[in-house]
Amino acid sequence: MPNHAQLNNVSHKDLRIITARGAQYGDSVMSALTFPGEFRDLQAHYPIVFRKSADGSFEALALFGFQEGENLFLGPRGWKANYIPLAIERQPFLIGINGEELMVHVDLDSPRVSSTEGEAVFLPHGGTTEYLENVNSMLLALHNGIQQSRGFIAALLHCELLESFVADIELDDGSQNRLAGFYTIHEERLAALGGPALEGLHRAGYLQAIYMQIASMSNFRALIDRKNRANAA
Repeated sequence: MPNHAQLNNVSHKDLRIITARGAQYGDSVMSALTFPGEFRDLQAHYPIVFRKSADGSFEALALFGFQEGENLFLGPRGWKANYIPLAIERQPFLIGINGEELMVHVDLDSPRVSSTEGEAVFLPHGGTTEYLENVNSMLLALHNGIQQSRGFIAALLHCELLESFVADIELDDGSQNRLAGFYTIHEERLAALGGPALEGLHRAGYLQAIYMQIASMSNFRALIDRKNRANAA
């Protein structure tokens, strides 16, 4: 169970964070939450898909594998991509909300937390380190991005641009894998949109993110190749 605490330079004056990447630090995850402003960086490496939550809302995800607990971007030397999604990079920190104020919290039970190794969070006299300043920037970008995602998802639903898909994948060893429960952009409906609808998406800043998501789907081939290499190892 997570053990979240509001970060402060008294209780956590000796806090250090291990920034190495590996399964032992909780990185064996199939996907990570993302947002439209991050799509440009993600689309060079990962498929970006959408998932419907239990409450019926949609969220965007960067996909790392084909089953729960599988991250095909993890290797003996860490994360094998030039960009790590902010939802992964910011761990073990998260934002807590106190009224209208955003507060930095830390999961003290995270395997990344240490008092002897890793990046220092506070300076000896209590000031914030450059590492923590970077974390603060990541948390704010992630928080704002997730908030802005609501309008993006609403626009996709209004234009009926989300469609579910099922990917049946046969690997080199003959095994069958099925990826289901995710959604992508319906390209034919996008192409059929009239000028006013496209102009509205463009003015809202959503059109670029839509094309970034579509482009990201070409990464499925590379993800399958990673799966084949992992099975052969």
